Amino acid sequence: MTQAPARRRTGRRQHDREIVALAVPAFGALVAEPLFLMADTAIVGHLGTAQLAGLGVASALLMTAVSVFVFLAYATTAAVARRVGAGDLQSAIRQGMDGIWLALLLGAAVVAVALPTAPHLVDLFGASDAATPYAITYLRISVLGIPAMLVVLAATGVLRGLQDTRTPLYVAIAGFVANGALNAGLVYGADLGIAGSAWGTVIAQCGMAAVYLVVVLRGARKHGASLRPDAAGIRASAQAGVPLLVRTLSLRAILMIATAVAARLGDADIAAHQIILSLWSLLAFALDAIAIAGQAIIGRYLGAGDAQGARDACRRMVEWGIAVGVVLGILVVITRPAFLPLFTSDPAVKDVALPALIIVALSQPISGIVFVLDGVLMGAGDGPYLAWAMLITLAVFTPVALLVPVLGGGLTALWATMTLMMTVRMLTLWLRTRSGRWIVTGATR
Repeated sequence: MTQAPARRRTGRRQHDREIVALAVPAFGALVAEPLFLMADTAIVGHLGTAQLAGLGVASALLMTAVSVFVFLAYATTAAVARRVGAGDLQSAIRQGMDGIWLALLLGAAVVAVALPTAPHLVDLFGASDAATPYAITYLRISVLGIPAMLVVLAATGVLRGLQDTRTPLYVAIAGFVANGALNAGLVYGADLGIAGSAWGTVIAQCGMAAVYLVVVLRGARKHGASLRPDAAGIRASAQAGVPLLVRTLSLRAILMIATAVAARLGDADIAAHQIILSLWSLLAFALDAIAIAGQAIIGRYLGAGDAQGARDACRRMVEWGIAVGVVLGILVVITRPAFLPLFTSDPAVKDVALPALIIVALSQPISGIVFVLDGVLMGAGDGPYLAWAMLITLAVFTPVALLVPVLGGGLTALWATMTLMMTVRMLTLWLRTRSGRWIVTGATR
């Protein structure tokens, strides 16, 4: 009678060690990514308001483009982890190479479209006459780094699938340091202005991609994996990514709708919304780190044919998601008075933001469950269900959010609607995991 609880405790400790070993470095790498933009903003901001405005427009376009292709990391992680679990490292790395080749093809397509259309893209964002030339300059140079950025996404997925989140952390830190040094040197030392900032970032991104490729190529040589592009493998990687692309676009649509609604509420509301959204995104990094661990761990268990291990890992990660969500919620409540003055001194903005922050704090345990289950199903390769679930969430969220300006309640009501959105996501993901239909064992799904 005492052996079963002891085995459960041992199993939980094993899962805890795996989750921590993968999630902590993943969190560091995730946090390092937005620091690139912060470094660019700090350096370009001293050139003038027009330059900073141009950077803002160009960065929004670039970040949108890259976020659309985040499936390169997610799909590759799941596919590689399955093969690792099956003990076939050669096929695992071969699968990863297919994802990297797909990243290069997509990156080349983005460059081909964005270079000639840069002025039109900037115009769509309504940049001022003063900011437009700076935005076009930054965009045209920075878009040359898109293939490298997409290779970084795909290669990160390869390493995560191989249960390695430390290397992406080290590369991200080195890339951030190099980006800051290059930006400062080219902007001020070489007197290249905003173009120097763009070139510095492109060089740093290419350096990061080169490091990743060296690591993957070493693994390929070690395990005898082919490096040549394989049309069938690339096509399979693209097909696996389509549902995750639909999921990502649906989530982006939700965030855009929320911002548009906040803008209709008034200047104080949209200002407070942007502050809260930045905090919400930061909190998401902590929860997404657990989800990344989930992708790698679940994929490995299913690839090894261990369905019970996958269920147990899922259960333990949900417990982690809830616990981290509770801690984050408490931190939001405690730090509210100190957090808001960092972003605004306007009493009206603070008054609007304070009650909305309570909603954000209360919703963190829900967010914890959502991120974890999202990662579990990604690791299981259950992309089609994730796409449909997010489309359902978008369909529920949109009419409710659009009613906020009509029915009243201001920003607090809008963030209550965001909590509704996360609750719908939680329910759809919970129903799927409870059904067990996501558990498909073997090296491929």
